Amino acid sequence: MQKEKLRALRKKRGHTQQEIADLLATDVSNYSRKESGNVKIIRAEWEKIAGFLDVPLEDIYEEDEATIIIENQVFNDSQVSSVNTNFSGDNVSNFTNDLSIEIIKNLQDYISLLKEEMISLKKKNEPGQ
Repeated sequence: MQKEKLRALRKKRGHTQQEIADLLATDVSNYSRKESGNVKIIRAEWEKIAGFLDVPLEDIYEEDEATIIIENQVFNDSQVSSVNTNFSGDNVSNFTNDLSIEIIKNLQDYISLLKEEMISLKKKNEPGQ
């Protein structure tokens, strides 16, 4: 689901996707995927963007419905379970799981970006280009 409120306010204020990407310490293509709803915007990013645009979070926030496709599963259930048993308390386990999921999603985004860059570089290096 596209983030129409965010996109409209960003444009109204005269800001580019590049400026928001810089704010979030990411590249513009990744931010574009976030704004288009293909990649989740995490709470901390929503807060940074709201602060940058000088609006309450509620003015731009829209629920994420992004579908993340995991092409190469890195963790199996037994590995995740063994990580969880190292912590005591449900809150810590939930925090660890949520953080792990966010890290995996960010790494998947980065892998996608690298794949796109590889394709671009291969095209540039083809004979006759």
